[in-house]
Amino acid sequence: MHSDLNSFYASVECLYDPSIRELPVAVCGDPEARHGIVLTKNLHAKKYGVITGQPIWQAKQFCPGLVVVTPHYERYLKFSALAREIYYDYTDQIENFGIDESWLDVTGSTHLFGSGEQIAHTIRKRIFAELGITASIGVSFCKVFAKLGSDYKKPDAVTVFSRENYKDTLWKLPASDLLYVGRATMPKLAQYGIRTIGDLANYDPALLYRHFGKVGVILSQYANGRDHSEVARNDAAGVIKSIGNSTTTARDLETIEDVWITMAMLSESVAERLRENALKCTTIQVYMRDNKLAACERQAKLPAPTFLSTEIARKALEIFKTKYSFTRPLRSVGVRACDLVPENSTVQLSLLYDHARQERMENLEKSIDELRGRYGHFIIQKGVMLTDEKLGRHNAKEHVIHPVGVFNGPMDI
Repeated sequence: MHSDLNSFYASVECLYDPSIRELPVAVCGDPEARHGIVLTKNLHAKKYGVITGQPIWQAKQFCPGLVVVTPHYERYLKFSALAREIYYDYTDQIENFGIDESWLDVTGSTHLFGSGEQIAHTIRKRIFAELGITASIGVSFCKVFAKLGSDYKKPDAVTVFSRENYKDTLWKLPASDLLYVGRATMPKLAQYGIRTIGDLANYDPALLYRHFGKVGVILSQYANGRDHSEVARNDAAGVIKSIGNSTTTARDLETIEDVWITMAMLSESVAERLRENALKCTTIQVYMRDNKLAACERQAKLPAPTFLSTEIARKALEIFKTKYSFTRPLRSVGVRACDLVPENSTVQLSLLYDHARQERMENLEKSIDELRGRYGHFIIQKGVMLTDEKLGRHNAKEHVIHPVGVFNGPMDI
């Protein structure tokens, strides 16, 4: 089954302020940090045409009485954990898909708690009774159709798609409803007459491969319910191919100094997550998008595997200086660690690289991790972060709560 906590951020905010519960509410990013978009909205706001990802000014044009609330991520993390505690009463096979969505495999629990549909209704009722929010739950024989089920009927509902009934209902839905078919994909599918999930299911897989590569074949399999992926337990160690972070900056980056502050901040986030997973990287990739929204990516190899934030940041800046001419200011940048190896893997030593110094720096950064774990991120900072309050006063690691995709790369074809 797939459980989706309805209008999650907005629902939690309404719990803390019941006076806005019956009003159109949108939880939005900080306009001062140029993150002024709708993160989520409640059903009242949705009726006015407010959509996720919409700029605040545009949302207010659709809904002049819109109540705008700033996000409180610590609250959402708390309620997400409380929902998982309910799930664990029925199965230990739980896979998070973002902060508000989870897949559950209850196959081994049906002899205790009833059918999948019965378990879904029990969980739905408990979430409302114990947490005060609602959930929509899809039940099916594969993860992709379970996800379609949780999207099919909202809020506070259970939808079952079986092997017997899925064609009658799901194949009539637009192809955009299928997991990993995004806005950029739909026009490309439409060029070949593919508009519904049924069209995709019945299209020749060989032609899909010719048009879209292996992604086209995967989407064809999904449309036919041939998704054999298992629910990956949250405590299972998956294969991590890369670790990265990016940000839309509080203001345009106009100088090398601006870029250095931002890359240093992002590199700290990347390095800390590398250390958490006992990994090092051998390649650094840099993402750049200017204020006209033109974007590019470049990468380069490191002289030795590392999880040191300074080495990652310096390499990122070196790539930037080599590959970007600064014809226009930057609006967002990203840093990604690639070609990962285990922290304790054997490496060929080089006479041209100071390995002893690297070991000292590794111990230092691990000590910084311990300090931040006890006293918070801002207990210790690099001096460069203090040179610009807008760019430096940000913990890039704090709100990494988005789902990880099944494909290695962008979701759209």
